[in-house]
Amino acid sequence: MRSDPATSAAPLRGLGGPLRSSEPVRGAPAPSAAALLLEEAADLLVVHLDFHAALRTCERAWRGLAEEPVGACLEVKCSLCVVGIQALAEMDRWQEVLSWVLRCYQVPEKLPPKVLELCVLLYSKMREPGAVLDTVSAWLQDADNQGLPEYGALAELHLQRVLLPLGCLSEAEELVAGSAAFSEEQQLDALQAISTARRQQKHGQSGSEETQKLNQEGSSSSKFLSLLTLLRQLWDSAVRHFFSLPFRKSLLAALLLCLLVVRFDPASPASLPFLHKLAQIFHRIRKAVASPLCRPPVHD
Repeated sequence: MRSDPATSAAPLRGLGGPLRSSEPVRGAPAPSAAALLLEEAADLLVVHLDFHAALRTCERAWRGLAEEPVGACLEVKCSLCVVGIQALAEMDRWQEVLSWVLRCYQVPEKLPPKVLELCVLLYSKMREPGAVLDTVSAWLQDADNQGLPEYGALAELHLQRVLLPLGCLSEAEELVAGSAAFSEEQQLDALQAISTARRQQKHGQSGSEETQKLNQEGSSSSKFLSLLTLLRQLWDSAVRHFFSLPFRKSLLAALLLCLLVVRFDPASPASLPFLHKLAQIFHRIRKAVASPLCRPPVHD
């Protein structure tokens, strides 16, 4: 059966139209070894769920990238990092992600925007944004990165997911004021968010100080009440003997108890009620001593 010439020639048509018989057939370039390993790693990650094997395959591909042209391996290298980050996260080894990608790129400034974004989102989700603070700051300060189209999105992500949760409000203001990546509307929104975070931070500090003060006062009052209970027990056991003593000795003993309390915590506000209590006790002693029942009988 004769085939249709138009149909048979269709796959061979390139940018220059149908190939002549005298032109060599130009096929697609063969994928590199690193690209083949990338496909294998992605298959292990998504289809077989073999995360250890996927990570090992990514590391094997890294070693092969050293033999390929730099321009041709940039995209493959970035994709390998994405697969490796996912594999580490699936194995609950997310703490190793940042050090793992920096082994590949050596310095933070060379990280691809996509890889850096994944690192920020991962550590923010795990409530450890401080781990990427220095890395993202170094990347944003690099002059070459400031011309990238992804710079603005990463600056805003750094503000919302790293600086504000960490309470780095001065750094956040410097980022917003010193970066042309924020539009006027974005700057206003960012400054409003920083102002809100500063108010919350001050409120939290004042609340913490008040709680600490209340705890200290509670501890001081507890100590004083314990001492007061002990002194009352001592007073109950000793008051029975006070009436058999001269009034001056009773007054001296009460004065010593007063000095003991003031010496225990002279600055405590709780000392004043006790002094008032002692004054009432003095009054009772004086009335008891002056009463006819406590006076010694008069002999003719």
